[in-house]
Amino acid sequence: MVKSLLKSGPVQAVIGTLLGGYMGFVGATTRFERIGVEHIEPIREGGAGLIGAIWHSRIMLSPAIWPKGAQPPKVLISRSGEGDAIARAAAVNGVGAIRGSSLNLKKREKSKGAMSGFREMVRFIRGGGCMAIMPDGPRGPRMRIGLGPLMIAQMSGAPIVPATWSVRWGKTFSSWDRFILPFPFGEGVIAYGEPVTVPKDADAETLEALRAELESRLIALTQDADQRCRRERVEPAPARS
Repeated sequence: MVKSLLKSGPVQAVIGTLLGGYMGFVGATTRFERIGVEHIEPIREGGAGLIGAIWHSRIMLSPAIWPKGAQPPKVLISRSGEGDAIARAAAVNGVGAIRGSSLNLKKREKSKGAMSGFREMVRFIRGGGCMAIMPDGPRGPRMRIGLGPLMIAQMSGAPIVPATWSVRWGKTFSSWDRFILPFPFGEGVIAYGEPVTVPKDADAETLEALRAELESRLIALTQDADQRCRRERVEPAPARS
């Protein structure tokens, strides 16, 4: 009964509103140092679409990553009941949502909402939007990237920008993703890495090489941000075989 109540629409709306308010409050009261801004300035000023890749554990301050007044942001969120709360939290912070699930290349016909979400993301990016993707979500493995973001980049022609944040004051949970709950009135780092561009004619071997490169850049970027904030280093989970 309690589980059913927590998954109900009105309760999810309240949870999402409270969560979004907390996200915005922490983002507004944290003093951030931005690193690697040179990697995003040409993209931001050019106004073209892009894909932002950020680990699932860093969802709480993800709205603070992309500069205000730049390309309009949206985030990929699952169609689950829990996704309703996250979509509401994103909306509170001025971030739109595309509802779908991660694209499973081996089981496309069973990927709930994946193909429709994929097409919607490509249209949004081509129209000049900033599409945020958490490539290890919603269930991991932690800090591992599949081919989905690379395929979106290939279809849209947009670069993938690895991005992350860390804070000096917050709690790291022992969840699968090592989720970080930031506390207000602290100091933090927002970091951007060198973008990855996927050629239109990239074959399977090239896609895999670029996937590994993106994963490596995002891992290194996140671990460096944590080190700057004196947080314990988080290691990636073993990759799926």
